Amino acid sequence: MIYKRLGEYIEPCNEKNDGNKIKLLQGISNKKHFQKAKTNTIGVDLSKYRIVRKGQFAFNRATTRNGEKISIGLQLKEDCIVSPSYRIFKSKDENILNSEYLMMWFRRPEFDRYARFKSHGSAHEFFDYEEMCDVTLPIPSIEKQLQIVAEYNTVTNRIKLNEKINANLEATAQALYKHWFVDFEFPNAEGKPYKSSGGEMVYNEELDKEIPVGWSVDSLDTLLNFKNGKKKPSSKGKYPVYGGNGIIDFVNDTNFENCIIIGRVGAYCGSLYLETKKCWVSDNAIMGKSLFDELYYCFYLLKYLNLADKREGTGQPLITQGTLNELQIKIPEKNIRVDFNIKIEKIIANIQFNVEQSQKLKELQSLLLAKMTKI
Repeated sequence: MIYKRLGEYIEPCNEKNDGNKIKLLQGISNKKHFQKAKTNTIGVDLSKYRIVRKGQFAFNRATTRNGEKISIGLQLKEDCIVSPSYRIFKSKDENILNSEYLMMWFRRPEFDRYARFKSHGSAHEFFDYEEMCDVTLPIPSIEKQLQIVAEYNTVTNRIKLNEKINANLEATAQALYKHWFVDFEFPNAEGKPYKSSGGEMVYNEELDKEIPVGWSVDSLDTLLNFKNGKKKPSSKGKYPVYGGNGIIDFVNDTNFENCIIIGRVGAYCGSLYLETKKCWVSDNAIMGKSLFDELYYCFYLLKYLNLADKREGTGQPLITQGTLNELQIKIPEKNIRVDFNIKIEKIIANIQFNVEQSQKLKELQSLLLAKMTKI
């Protein structure tokens, strides 16, 4: 296989935003896509920023403290501007080197390792346009490139579709919780919305509002048992490890199952995750277990409580078991909670199926990227 020097197939772009024509300022994630820039542009002269046209690449040449990755993206949407420190380039001829094919090469973990190895500097390391030009890669016929891109995009689009479906399913579940337990429109004995069908309400002094007859107010620990997670094992395995920001590793041991995971400390304090199988909950999280086999009801109850607002401390936000246990909540009658749990279980099952399917598709994505070296 013949590898060719990239510099022979790309050219730099250095178009400044003269006259502030373009207002859309974007940055680039180390996950290889454009995103909204965090920079405050109020009072900033945007004419000094660089334009990235549709079909052009941009990358942040700084690689220090960037998750061992290089932030690079291909602009496939509308023209935007980026920081003057970014480098921008494009393919000289799309009929020789297809930009989406090249972007696939940049998504390979081997490219990230190469970019970090080739970065230079002392306090801060940089991978500049000159180093980009020295990258070598296989460049097959344009027909072969387009075939590879089509295969990759088919998988990618299926993953995006699953994510969209899951977002809609999640929105449906949250809307149903609000309809039943906030608007009090759960089905009555005739299957009609309770409150709007004349369901009896009673004033509750603790909440200073009316709630359905038969409901009560009590602390959260009447529905959930909370325990702190523990330091994760060192040995690798098949069981997911949950930290405050979701799954962070896989190990060969478990400490909980069929539970809710709550971010306990730091930036992800109050984040929520649902795990219906065996897992390991780390010491950066709290485990919540339903006392009455109402896991899905409890999960959406916690979502509605917005636990991020319940955290304590400033420098290092924290949620404790004590804080959770003492939260005062409305407690619906048992049969209503059970009915909701049954309905949501079906939605969660569909979500989890799509997640598992997407995980297999991501493995296929990685395989397609790896095969680029064997063209």
